[in-house]
Order: sequence, then structure tokens, then C-alpha cells
Amino acid sequence: MATYQALIEWEASPSDDVAGGKYSRGHRWTFDEGITVPASSSKHVVPLPWSVEAAVDPEEALVASASSCHMLTFLYIATKAGFPVRSYRDAAVGTMAKGEDGRVQITRVDLFPEIEWEGSAPDAETLNRLHHDAHDQCFIANSVKFPIEVVS
Repeated sequence: MATYQALIEWEASPSDDVAGGKYSRGHRWTFDEGITVPASSSKHVVPLPWSVEAAVDPEEALVASASSCHMLTFLYIATKAGFPVRSYRDAAVGTMAKGEDGRVQITRVDLFPEIEWEGSAPDAETLNRLHHDAHDQCFIANSVKFPIEVVS
């Protein structure tokens, strides 16, 4: 169907003590269109100053990917159902904890969509169905093992 590429680059600085674990986790993600994003480990995983607080960490990126995929699928499905969206905002939250197997992982992502409709808003039952259908068709939701829940 399709392939997706990202170039991930990291290099130690002369002052880093890599063997001692005292080195920056800051690195770059470059995508196929040439967009470069500063990335780092999460400050919740590797403490500052070894993480870069102003960079995107993999866990944040995973939460953003889940939310973005749900939104894009939702916009398509809602429009096809006759409910075009004027704006969509989601302050998604991912939870990292020990899974049933004892390994630390993202255990869930909660979505909190705030939607402004172009015309009439769907009733609650229809809105729930639209979110359910978007979840079922979202490529990211179909790729992960943790739940992605829409919280009303």
C-alpha cells in the first residue's frame, strides 16, 4: 500500500560522557518532505539536562499520532455523513504505566475532542457512532495494542 520514512540522527558532542551515561538525548527527525523536528527522550524517562525539554519525545509523538489519525478519519466520516466540521481541537492525553506483562508502555490514550460544526451538530448517538467509525478506520488505532478512547 504505502511506506513511510523518517531519518533519525544523533551525534555525541565532544563534552558528552557517553560511557558514563551523561550525554544529550537530543536528536533530529527528518521526514521525506525535508521537515526536521527536534526530538529527545522524555524528561519523565531521562532527567534534565540529558533530555531536551523543548523537543518532541517519542511518547508525545505517539499520542499526537493517535489523536491526529482519529481527527483526520473523523473529519472524513463526519463530512460524508452530512456533518461538516468547522474546527476540531483535542487535548489528547497518553498514560504510561506498567502493562500486564510488567513492562513500561503507553497503556492508553484518551481523546477530548472539542468540535465546532459548520451546520447542525449530530445528536449524541450519531456523534458516538461517528467517533466509533473513525476509531475503527484509523490506521494508528489499528496498529497499537492500547485503547484509544474518546472522552465526552
